[in-house]
Amino acid sequence: MKRAVMVIAHQGFRDEELLEPKKVLENNNIAVKVASISLSQAKGKLGTLINPDILFKDIKLTDLDALIFIGGPGSVDYWDDPLAHKLLQGAVSSGKVIGGICAAAVTLAKSGILKGKKATVFPGDAEELIKNGVNYTAAPVEKDGNIITADGPRSAKSFGEEIVKALNKT
Repeated sequence: MKRAVMVIAHQGFRDEELLEPKKVLENNNIAVKVASISLSQAKGKLGTLINPDILFKDIKLTDLDALIFIGGPGSVDYWDDPLAHKLLQGAVSSGKVIGGICAAAVTLAKSGILKGKKATVFPGDAEELIKNGVNYTAAPVEKDGNIITADGPRSAKSFGEEIVKALNKT
């Protein structure tokens, strides 16, 4: 069974960007764990309450096939996080599937893994991608190699579907 870890901000993750792809992944027999900076109840922007399964600092790349960062206003917490960047760089090196939806795609860009690649992001954050050497496409969902990005909540389901396709090829 394939395994995915979805990283959320402890406060202010975008609810549907977590819930819709998670449902798609689980419906395709992919085991999903949710990671955050605390195991106490996390709260989405729209009020979803979820108890994370693992601490962000305890993520091990050997325990997953996909590493997915979820957007929302709280996702800026990871934009400049050295551990997030290290995990993303390691995931690329080891051929993992990587996802970033909405503002979380900026974390991917700032880690350097999107440099010279096609990607999309929440339109208000497009400049962050461009200044980090990304070929910003403004597409709802973009795939370049094993890296999948999406522009926001309306693309959450198709983002999940694209991750499933990528995982089925690994």
